[in-house]
Amino acid sequence: MITISAPKLVPIDLNSPKLPVPSSPPYRASCSSKFLPCPHLPASVFRGRDLRLAVSCSKSPSEAELAAEEDEWLKRLPEKTKPLYAHSLPCVEAWLRKLGFCQSIEDRAVWFIELPEWHAQLSLDVTDLYIRYLKTGPGNLEKDVERRFSYALSREDIENAILGGP
Repeated sequence: MITISAPKLVPIDLNSPKLPVPSSPPYRASCSSKFLPCPHLPASVFRGRDLRLAVSCSKSPSEAELAAEEDEWLKRLPEKTKPLYAHSLPCVEAWLRKLGFCQSIEDRAVWFIELPEWHAQLSLDVTDLYIRYLKTGPGNLEKDVERRFSYALSREDIENAILGGP
């Protein structure tokens, strides 16, 4: 007989000043964490949203296991001159993390980045990749600036355009 135990989930209020830390190590609060938001995301990203975050208190992968998995997907990245549609989703996600993006908890197709010059939200849509540079971040944007990129563009071109900023 095989017994499967479900992990205990704990709701977290993201509006609270401090996020609780589960008592069961190992635990990560970084971009590659599957359960916690990126620690460097501005509170304004979550403000006004009813976000509930499930934190697994069961055994989670170790830091080394997560890094090895991430490295494996980065090794599988096609050439940077290949169109983005030639990349698998795990490869695209690893690439975005490598660039400094953090995946949204609310919507797995939404990513955030916070750089000293600007903040942005990236969305992986069905046919295109959208990036919205947020006026709430550093810089002097009068309003949010959104750009759209076809998956037919190369990863190199998209990366250069995105990191070029608004």
